Order: sequence, then C-alpha cells, then structure tokens
Amino acid sequence: MVIGAGIVGAACALWLARAGSRVRVLERDSPGVGATADGMGHLLVLDHDPTTLALTRRSLELWHALAPSLPREAEWGGAGTLWLAEDDDQLDHARARLEPLSASGWAAELVSAGQLRALEPCVAPSLAGALRVPGDRIVYPPVVAAWMLTQAQALGAELTQRAPVDRIERVGSGERIWLADGGAITAEHVVVAAGLRAAPLLAEHGLAHAITPRRGHLLITTATDLDLRHQLIELGYHDSVATRGETSVAFNLQPRATGQVLLGSSRHDGDDDRSVDRGVLARMVARARGFVPGLDRQLALRTWVGLRPATADGLPLIGPLPDRPSLLLACGHEGLGITTSLATAELIVAGLTGAATTLDPLPLSPARLISAAALHA
Repeated sequence: MVIGAGIVGAACALWLARAGSRVRVLERDSPGVGATADGMGHLLVLDHDPTTLALTRRSLELWHALAPSLPREAEWGGAGTLWLAEDDDQLDHARARLEPLSASGWAAELVSAGQLRALEPCVAPSLAGALRVPGDRIVYPPVVAAWMLTQAQALGAELTQRAPVDRIERVGSGERIWLADGGAITAEHVVVAAGLRAAPLLAEHGLAHAITPRRGHLLITTATDLDLRHQLIELGYHDSVATRGETSVAFNLQPRATGQVLLGSSRHDGDDDRSVDRGVLARMVARARGFVPGLDRQLALRTWVGLRPATADGLPLIGPLPDRPSLLLACGHEGLGITTSLATAELIVAGLTGAATTLDPLPLSPARLISAAALHA
C-alpha cells in the first residue's frame, strides 16, 4: 500500500509493480497535486553533502534511463545547469565544487565569463563565470507522476482517489489503514509518501514535527523573447537553502519548453500560508534582474506559493521505522522530491525485496530523527 500519489508515491508504485508486488495507491485528492504540481521540475545533481550527492547522482542515472519512455507532454529537456558566479570568490567556490562532482562520475566544467556569455547571451555581462553541469534536466512533474501511475496500473496496481487516511495501526505483522470515512484496509506493508500530510500519521512514533513546511514563491511569465537554454542558479543558492528562521531569496530561473520562464525562489519556515507575499516576490524579481537584465521586458502570467516538506537535517526520510518493518517512509524531500523520487523508489524496493542498490540507506533512515526526538523529549 502506498499513501500519496505525488511524484514520490507514483515512483514507488511503479518500481514496486515492476518488482512484482501487488500495489494499491491511496490519494486524498488527485494524483500529482501538492508539491508535485507546485515545483519547478528541475532534475539536478547536488553536492552539498555526500548523502545528497549519492542520492541525486543515482536519481539522475535513473531519470536518463527512463527518459526515452516518457511522453512528449512530460517536457523532458534542457541543456543542464549553470551555477552563476558573481565574482572571483564565487568562481573559486565553483572550482571547489568540481572535485566532488567529478569524483562521483558526473560531468561538470568551469566556464569563463566569455564562455558563459557564449552559452547564454542573456546573462549579465558582469558575471565572472559559472559551473556548468550538462547532465541535469527538466521535466513537467504532474505529467510524469500521472504517467508513472498509468504504467503501474498497467502492471496491476490500483489507484483510489479522494481517500484521505486518518491513521495507521499495526496489526500482527502488517498494517491497518483507517480512512477518514471510517473504512479500513489491511496491507502487508505500507509506504507513506504523503509529503507534509505524513507528519500527522507519524505522531505516535515521535515524528509529529519531523516534517515541516518551507514556503516558496514562484513566478511564471508569458512566452518571452529571451533565448535561454540552461537552468540558471546563483552559486549562493545553498546559503538560501541553509537559512532558517527568516525569509531568504535566491536567483533560480528555468526556461520552459513553452517559451515561458519559471522564476524562483524563496524560503520561509514554519507555516502553511499559501498566499503570495508581494514584498518577497519583489525581492525575488529584483534579484533575478541582476542576473538576467532582459527580465525587465517580460510579463508575469501567474505567481503562487508552494510548500516544501522539509526535515530538520535537510535529508528525506526513506525506509522502515525501527522495529516496524511493515511501515516505511518516503517523505521529507523538501525541494528535491522531483529529482530524488526515482532513487527513493529504488531504496523502498530494495528494503522490501532485498534487491540490489548502490545507495547506503542508513543516513536516510527514519531512525535518526526518531532517536533525536526521543533525546529532545
């Protein structure tokens, strides 16, 4: 049983169905809503720490293998990521990032200011250069999630929509899922891939506050006259990700296959208010204009706020609960759920079937946060 039909739940359903498991997916709304629909769809390898590097690296391998099967509407594409350096100090930081990426076997290169402008003529001439990661890609997440569920159903999986889960209880060696309408379903194993809605289901295990929302603003333009090929991100982006307790803003721009530009990003901890803060949006746009001056000419079509399901240590919860192998988690991916959905699914299958995986599950185990919660209590 998989709870949640966002892209992580859809990936788990497909990988489990491919492994020969009987699968049923429960979704409280419709497939592909929530964080899956709100996100940018940027598939990237990140080197912030060894665990994230390994997880994103393996995920991109799986994405490239899956790509030939994706429908055209999934909008698979892009020329990679350019991490933009504003000055020589940031260019030195870009140079330092080459080592872990290269050691992982993922291609990356340092580009000079002149090479950068040849690659992306629209960027500001003051930029010092960039780190280019050509293997990163872009997808349209809601379409991919729906497609994966369809593929899983073709292998015998079932999908039940508008079936909110109230609680999960252990029954013998399995699990009983209680639905909000009073109905109950038993299963040998349950995978909780419900994003922010996973936390209430895990309260009895000391994880009620393990997954919290991080608000993020996004803006999409009408079709533009900008000639952009790469995902463009400032090298200071990780500082924004690491900032806690205040609203942070960083430049992140994605050219879409439709000719539009998708612009991020901001982070604000602790509440699930989805209303647009015009002050934050103004900061975000002003920041972006410093990197791509031509944005001044573009028209905004829509703005919105998405909620990232985040953990305190920045790593997702993947795998079984301690002493309860029948209840597994696949949640808390923050802004990397789209990227890491496939490697998450691989880890879930490995945990349930013993299938091989190159990933170490221990750093991602829910046990780490349960132990931390117990110590805090």
